[in-house]
Amino acid sequence: MFSKVKTFGLLGLNGFEVTVECSIAKGSPDFKIGGLGDISIQESRLRVQAALNNSGYKINSDKITVNLSPADIKKTGSSYDFPVLVSVLAAVEIIPALNPADAFLGELSLSGDLAGTKGILPLTAAAKACGFKRVFLPKANVHEASLVRGIEIYGIEDINQLAAFLQGRIKLTPAPPYEPKPEEYLNAADFSDVKGQENIKSAIQTAAAGFHNLLMIGPPGSGKSMIAKRIPGVLPKMTFEESIESTSVYSVAGLLDDKSPFIINRPFRPVSHTASGAGIIGGGKIPMPGEISLAHNGVMFLDELPEFRRDVLETLRQPLEDRNVVITRASGKISYPCKTMLVAAMNPCPCGNYGSLNSCTCTPSSIQRYLGKISRPVLDRIDIQTEVNAVKYEQLRTAQSGLSSSEIRENIERAREIQRVRFKNTELLFNSEIPPSRLSEFCPLDKEAEEFLKGSFDNLGLSARAYDRIMKVARTVADLEGSEVILKKHISRAVQYRTLDRKYWK
Repeated sequence: MFSKVKTFGLLGLNGFEVTVECSIAKGSPDFKIGGLGDISIQESRLRVQAALNNSGYKINSDKITVNLSPADIKKTGSSYDFPVLVSVLAAVEIIPALNPADAFLGELSLSGDLAGTKGILPLTAAAKACGFKRVFLPKANVHEASLVRGIEIYGIEDINQLAAFLQGRIKLTPAPPYEPKPEEYLNAADFSDVKGQENIKSAIQTAAAGFHNLLMIGPPGSGKSMIAKRIPGVLPKMTFEESIESTSVYSVAGLLDDKSPFIINRPFRPVSHTASGAGIIGGGKIPMPGEISLAHNGVMFLDELPEFRRDVLETLRQPLEDRNVVITRASGKISYPCKTMLVAAMNPCPCGNYGSLNSCTCTPSSIQRYLGKISRPVLDRIDIQTEVNAVKYEQLRTAQSGLSSSEIRENIERAREIQRVRFKNTELLFNSEIPPSRLSEFCPLDKEAEEFLKGSFDNLGLSARAYDRIMKVARTVADLEGSEVILKKHISRAVQYRTLDRKYWK
């Protein structure tokens, strides 16, 4: 007796087709699963046998052999339980011959119920891309899977329900596409709550418009964390494609809410300074996405930046440059996207009062040790560096509100629209992504701006990377003012955003 069932496996966010072959023959009682599966797949034998018994199916055949093809690709996770069980039922003809355009995904409980499973969204997207017409999966994952349009999604409660449907004894209807509810759109905290700090709002407007990385330096209590939490609220609303990308990352990480499985708000991921490199970048025996990928299309916030271990900060260098994390294991490479806006905050010294009205108690050597935890290569990848000054009493007491989030977002969306038109025939989305080879094409300077930039480059001893980033930031400043040509004032603003490392990291 023999059967074939189709399912899908994951490598990072990329799904690949897997054929589950089942052969049942007389012989010594045995149940083996081949095809380079991990421990969870080998343990699926126990779940499949218990689920069959507890659902009333007594398989009298003695020897069951299951193979997961292609057998040379490492397979991980519990989503193979359901297709393995279906292959057994098909082999003993409890269910009729399967449609080759059907795919099965999901984990089993011992009772025969289907349990919610990680990674369903990218698995379903892979099935659709390969031309499959129907996908059968746990009912708990129906909303998530129905985000993939153009394929029928059937939510199954238990294996008896599936058997009854395939035998024609009951009818099931495909799940309707999931539509977010209005209450799922969160109202982020508003910038109008931030008293004073208008210069910081200007820097954040530039950073958000071009998706540039941002560093805020200032004394304790000046509002750095309060400001950072409001940045997602001024970023443009996520497109459907961006939401699918971010939802896929959360799906693989197992962080989706069954009731609200669609990421429609820009992620904001505050990271503790106790985080490890694997926690931020991703990793593990089965590589999972880290904080920088969970912040994909949103903001990752590192507070108290010098308190992070230096080796942890160094792991950010490649992902911040490439917008992609590559995790290498003996079994191969797995990549996760990380198109993430890094926002970092720090005190200017260990006591936090260097350069403020309060007297600083730190020695010059302790200040340099503190700041030295952040290397030049990491600083070079932060486009905008700005100081956050302590708020004055008069500013706190005033009833007048500054720029609101909606006003800032309106300016940002105008600049983003200019970028969409500019990069229409390219793979670029933001000014921060302009490659060095195309700076002259997208960043035209007038003569005065050219001379000012040359003088700044020579006088400040800027690196080639700093030059590239100044050009990109100046491009964004010009976009916010609606200027196609970059003027001297735009270059001047961009250079100012690169001078704090000269003040603090002497």
